[in-house]
Amino acid sequence: MNSLAWIGIIVWGIFVTGCGLGTLGMADAPPQDVAFLMAGGLLTCLLGAIGLLGFMGWIPGLRGEQKSYS
Repeated sequence: MNSLAWIGIIVWGIFVTGCGLGTLGMADAPPQDVAFLMAGGLLTCLLGAIGLLGFMGWIPGLRGEQKSYS
């Protein structure tokens, strides 16, 4: 996956979180639906951020070290 795909995952998580926040003011929305949308959106943002950081090599354990053959 390239970095644009990871950014798309983050944007999708922001959208889902926004839908959850938008339903807070509605009187007929069940609280578990709001909690599910907000938690799912925030989790999606977190997964996208970790994937983007791993793709860019900012996480030391996921970075491919160059081996020297000298």
